[in-house]
Amino acid sequence: MAVKFSFQLNKFHRGLGAVPMSPGIFTRGTNGAAVILIHGLTGTPNEMGFLANRLNRAGFSVLCPRLANHDRSLRVLKDTPWQDFYATVRQAYFKAREHSDTIFVSGLSMGALLALLLADEFQATIAGVSCLSPTLFYDGWSSPWYRCFLPVVYGTQLHRFMYFQESPPYGIKNEAVRRKIHQHFSKANDDNCSDIDRYGYPLFPVSSLRQLGFLVRHLKKRLPNVHAPVQIIQAKEDDMTSVRNAQFIYDRVSSKDREIVLLEDSYHIITADQERVKVLDNMQRFFMSYSHDARTSNA
Repeated sequence: MAVKFSFQLNKFHRGLGAVPMSPGIFTRGTNGAAVILIHGLTGTPNEMGFLANRLNRAGFSVLCPRLANHDRSLRVLKDTPWQDFYATVRQAYFKAREHSDTIFVSGLSMGALLALLLADEFQATIAGVSCLSPTLFYDGWSSPWYRCFLPVVYGTQLHRFMYFQESPPYGIKNEAVRRKIHQHFSKANDDNCSDIDRYGYPLFPVSSLRQLGFLVRHLKKRLPNVHAPVQIIQAKEDDMTSVRNAQFIYDRVSSKDREIVLLEDSYHIITADQERVKVLDNMQRFFMSYSHDARTSNA
């Protein structure tokens, strides 16, 4: 993740306050199964929009909630514990249970970790998990060299006042999409924050990264409890997190059925990058292969 430190947030906070944001994506399906999609940290449901639309066309009910405080200013978001993000996912699960017996869950980046936690907590009812660019370690090729000093920062109050500012490639290999994101992020430090709902936050609180670390520490202990089928999709050239992340999960879950799908022409945000159709096809194949068995087991 190519970033730089930024402290100039006053105009950004003023501009964000008046921007309305959607609560997420909720569409009913026809095949009796539901898919919960979880966006990433400082991201937006829009980054899951392509998958949500196509999975719904295939008959799935789709729920993609906006994670807790991802419609608030960074002053609020930076103080949000990871447990609040997970609480949003749990709410989506209970909503899905109202009309579906077969429930799949998938998440991007941090969302993949939350998806695995859901599979741990609700082992009897989660039919499968699809992890997209899971982020346990920021060890991709664009990760800044100074990331090794973050534990020192976490031990002080500095982490509450420090932010990373996103810069190219933004997790996107597709040049056209990357240009659109750059146009948004290059303007987002002034009063024009109208595209936050579309592209997510241009700044990443270091305190939120610390919360991600707490989540990772918790999840590592829970991975052996995951027995549902697990699919992991990751790009070989992921700029933020290496394939080590996919292998780490694959080696530690107790799932009898598990697979890793590697992409050849994408970076981190594989839900919106050059191989998003390949991501969709693999997810749909995975979900469909377990839909019948899941309905039978829940009958």
